[in-house]
Amino acid sequence: MNDHASASKPAPASAPAPPIPPAPRSASFWGIGWRALRRDARAGELHLLLLAVALAVAALTAVGFFSDRLQQGLQRDARHLLGGDAVVRSDQPLPAAFVQQAQALGLELTQHLGFPTMARADDAQGGTVRLVALKAVQDNYPLRGQLLVGTALGDPGQATTEVPRPGTVWVDPALLAALGVQVGQVLWLGDSRLTIERLIVLEPDRGGGFMSLQPRVLLHQSDLAATGLVQPASRIAYRLVVAGQDAAVQQYVAWAQAEIERSGVRGAQLESFETGRPELQQTLQRAEQFLSLVALLAALLCAVAVSIAARVYATRHLDDCAMLRVLGLSQATMARAYALSFVLVGLLASLIGVLLGYLVHHGFVLLLADLLRADLPAPSGWPALFGLGVGLTLMLAFGLPPVLQLARVPPLRVIRREVGGIKPASLGVLLLGGLGFAALLLGVSHDLQMGLIAVGGFAAAAALFAVTSYAAVRLLRRFVNEATAPTWLRLATRQIAARPAYAVLQISALGIGLLALLLLVLLRTDLISSWQQATPADAPNRFVINIQPDQADAFQASLRAQGIEGFDWYPMFRGRLVAINDQPVDADALPTERGRRLVEREFNLSHSALAPTHNAIVAGRWQPEEAGSISVEEGLAEELGLQLGDRLTFEIAGAPVQARISSLREVDWSSMRANFFVLFPVSQLPDVPVTYLSAFRAPATPGFDADLVRAYPNVTLIDLSGTLAQLQQVLTQVTRAVEFLFSFTLAAGLVVLFAAIGATRSEREREYAILRALGAQTDLLRGVQRAELAGVGLLAGLLAGLAALATNWALARWVFGFDWTPALWVPLAGAVAGAVLALAAGWAGLRSVLRTPVVQTLRQAAQ
Repeated sequence: MNDHASASKPAPASAPAPPIPPAPRSASFWGIGWRALRRDARAGELHLLLLAVALAVAALTAVGFFSDRLQQGLQRDARHLLGGDAVVRSDQPLPAAFVQQAQALGLELTQHLGFPTMARADDAQGGTVRLVALKAVQDNYPLRGQLLVGTALGDPGQATTEVPRPGTVWVDPALLAALGVQVGQVLWLGDSRLTIERLIVLEPDRGGGFMSLQPRVLLHQSDLAATGLVQPASRIAYRLVVAGQDAAVQQYVAWAQAEIERSGVRGAQLESFETGRPELQQTLQRAEQFLSLVALLAALLCAVAVSIAARVYATRHLDDCAMLRVLGLSQATMARAYALSFVLVGLLASLIGVLLGYLVHHGFVLLLADLLRADLPAPSGWPALFGLGVGLTLMLAFGLPPVLQLARVPPLRVIRREVGGIKPASLGVLLLGGLGFAALLLGVSHDLQMGLIAVGGFAAAAALFAVTSYAAVRLLRRFVNEATAPTWLRLATRQIAARPAYAVLQISALGIGLLALLLLVLLRTDLISSWQQATPADAPNRFVINIQPDQADAFQASLRAQGIEGFDWYPMFRGRLVAINDQPVDADALPTERGRRLVEREFNLSHSALAPTHNAIVAGRWQPEEAGSISVEEGLAEELGLQLGDRLTFEIAGAPVQARISSLREVDWSSMRANFFVLFPVSQLPDVPVTYLSAFRAPATPGFDADLVRAYPNVTLIDLSGTLAQLQQVLTQVTRAVEFLFSFTLAAGLVVLFAAIGATRSEREREYAILRALGAQTDLLRGVQRAELAGVGLLAGLLAGLAALATNWALARWVFGFDWTPALWVPLAGAVAGAVLALAAGWAGLRSVLRTPVVQTLRQAAQ
């Protein structure tokens, strides 16, 4: 009865099941992508991606904005620096055709000439003499730019369109102190007694070269003949300057170049900003190369960080995407949604990077303010567009491929977590993205060779790291004895061997980050060291020439009496090259214009049994006291087509002297040392009349120069202290700019290290939680983690150190021109740094696991 009643009684209504939402087949990918972007942004899922892209774009655009403004400024001011639109320079008066052609084209023109000579104070002011750079100008000088002149020391100067009046001169302020004279007093130039009327504050076309280091004296051309300084053998630089419409100037330049080549005008050449300002070219070029390389490495590191962060992002969203597939969302909609989300993230990060780069480039301008001197034009929009392109390329080439795999996650993953994991992107996708990004980086490098070495070196290093780390993982399990090894080592070995892909990823990413940091440390050290070696703190700041043989012992004793030791001391004599391998020199047959000019004048020659310590022997050998041999500067050998073993004949004091080239030397002409094109490796040349040259660092004793010149009135003393101080100031500013951008790559390297360690954090947390649940003690877990991370960091750092040495050698040899010395400490330092960084990054993750209850950690890991 009861059973029947029970059976016939209707079953109580159960709780209604939650309604299954309709499959979002028609959902808009715009809405899905936007909602996913907002959710991930609030959850902090995109912070690492944003930071990596913004850093890369900021580094590239900072250099881009600065280079763009610098190039615009140089183009704008080049004409002012030349004093006109085009200049024809010659070491002899130009044919009248050059003037006639300029007049026929309707161009303005002016001519001036300059040469070194001695200036002397009036006897009433002590009669001191000083080597000066004399320039004789016409009334319309300069055609471009403005002279700034003052009337007293410290005067900031006023622009003027005038030139010195006949009977007067304008001089550099430094000349007043050197001669002990003042404005309004007398200056003797040859036979002429002239009045110092004004001080030169700024001379637009000052240019470079040895004579630009000497105090300038400006006078009117009408006064030049009366000085008696222009003689048949005088070494004078003639300059014809033209200005006018661009089309007419270009036509004149083309005509002048063709005329020089056609008629073979000896010593004539067209002058440009680069030839007019060589004293800054190497410094600026090396600094710009290094800044470009820093930005290049920052972008490479950020590409690695984006790739790792995108993979972590995709891994965390696998389950969400599987659920969306269950609900009916199509693969195409999901792919479009994530592509939209990443494009928006890349655009935002790129905009942030462009803004940051624009702000940072002002730091370069401030750090190099004294070097640049003039206000730079506003930057163009090209660096900003380039930065946006780089940022989007980073996201699409390295971030999007792993994320797009989320669209192919099978619905089965909802019940089977082991299926549908993130796989390596296809080779075609990686290759296409990598090639596109490499092309962008080569474009920003401004130096194809440097770009190829940097990008190619990093690509080769990444492949080497991956192969080596995989081999190391395979060997690790074989060499660790399970029966005798400590428990912590066995567990660490099992964990690494169980997921070799993660180990390869970590080692490769850590290695790339450390490679960039070690490489920049090495190059920065080489760069600054090369600058410091060129102008060390104790560099000579005085040159004395024309010391007679009978004054040699007394002069050296005078220097030692003032505490001056280690000074350069060389005999000097002049000779003209008249034959090569017994064939008379044919200037017209030489390959370069500079070579033709060199053989038309006499060389300053010297002899020394010991090779100069500041010259490197690059070919052949230096044999002390080897009669009949010479050592030649390698640049001169290249200009004249000379080789080891060639016989050169010089005419010295009217007599022929023949010698064979036994060695080639590398000479740094920007150094403050005594240098010569040709040296005889012997201590004596008895039949050659010589004078002596000395280079030394003068003491701070007041009146030292005046006392020395008074004791030896025939010598010429050249004071380079002002120039040396200015050059050292320039190098200090450039060094600050280099170190300023260096911080960007340091930050990018740290982002890569953080991403590499964080890529396996969730897996490590899950494994440690399971070990804790099985009874593992805290000390054991610490030992396992330390062994795993220390091993990964040591191997990554060692590989990075070796790769950094190889890449540094290539860049030093083929890009920067440094003298490379292997730093054997780099692999060891890299290994230690890798271990320390890996342990430091992994410590935080383990600490959170150990402080969290096991049940909570397992629940979080299962989500």
